[in-house]
Amino acid sequence: MIKVMIVEDEKPILDLMKHVIGQNDNYTIVGAFTHPLEALACLPDLCPDVAFLDVEMPKMNGLELGAKMNELSEHTKIVFTTAYKKYALDAFKVYAFDYILKPVTPAAIERVTDRLVKQLQITPPIKQSEKSVSIQCFAGLDIRNSAGEVVRWPTRKSEELFAYFLCHPKQDINKWHLTDLLWPEMDEDRATHNLHNTMYRLKKIMKEQELGIDIQKTNEGYMFHPIDQNYDVWAFQQYDFSFSQKLQSIRAAEALCSMYKGPLLDRKDYLWKAPLEEAYRKKYTTLVSKLVELDLASQEWQKGLRKLEDYLAIYPLHEEMNIALMDIYARCDQKQNIIQHYAKFEKAYRLELEMDPPRQIRNWVASVVGE
Repeated sequence: MIKVMIVEDEKPILDLMKHVIGQNDNYTIVGAFTHPLEALACLPDLCPDVAFLDVEMPKMNGLELGAKMNELSEHTKIVFTTAYKKYALDAFKVYAFDYILKPVTPAAIERVTDRLVKQLQITPPIKQSEKSVSIQCFAGLDIRNSAGEVVRWPTRKSEELFAYFLCHPKQDINKWHLTDLLWPEMDEDRATHNLHNTMYRLKKIMKEQELGIDIQKTNEGYMFHPIDQNYDVWAFQQYDFSFSQKLQSIRAAEALCSMYKGPLLDRKDYLWKAPLEEAYRKKYTTLVSKLVELDLASQEWQKGLRKLEDYLAIYPLHEEMNIALMDIYARCDQKQNIIQHYAKFEKAYRLELEMDPPRQIRNWVASVVGE
């Protein structure tokens, strides 16, 4: 296994870096830091094989940190991560092993990994021999242990309780709220007994599967702690949705969008999830809309198209997003693509809703394609 250190001063981006790198079977993350000086102090004890360093950081930038790391640990390979190409030459002056432009993608990590494996002469790991715990709430509930095996729950209530905790991390949840949620028609004594039994089973599974999370007893209930686990809903809750147009914020938003694979806890009939599902859908929609606006402003048509295609793969009947996609085709003078896309949209709309698409969309298409 390749031992990894990550240094990134923005916590949301650091968490996303941990998620992307942690999905690669070749790596084990030995340290993740938001402060360069703290990372430098821990370097001798951690002895990482590779360090992923953000270039632009306060007090000590990544280039300075990389130079000091070279002095303290000659065997540690330095990989710089940045949103700016202008730092490439300076990066290689401090003997950088590689240079990745943000947002950091699994493909970019894989490219670096291939070089590292060859240089360090590491035997590639056997698939599923050692993986990180995987937790996914969007597009359905999917929990896998470090062996890549799906975690099985003894009862539907234990699964639902765990799902509820995942959606409400670091919140003190009253036990009476939980009993009303899971056993609303049961008398108080029986509901309390069921909650205690379900909590016992839940903690037992968490320990057996080594999920790296904890549920603590509080005065009046329980509190769920992700500890070192980063997962989609937790990442969304930590993100600052005020949205800055700074490049770092844009990259973080793009990485966050890539974690949204579908509706929250899709195909689960939990009554409590409906308002949360709608809230996350709106947040995702808002992020995509703002990012596409920026792509259009800089005339990066293909980037905008990819974001809209990803969105419509999840919500194919969203009217504004369909118009936005066809608008890009119109800006690029691709009338045939507009005709083809609208025909697909019209068919799906009629099949799902048993009616024609709104007149506004039909008129817009007719005015653009000249029909």
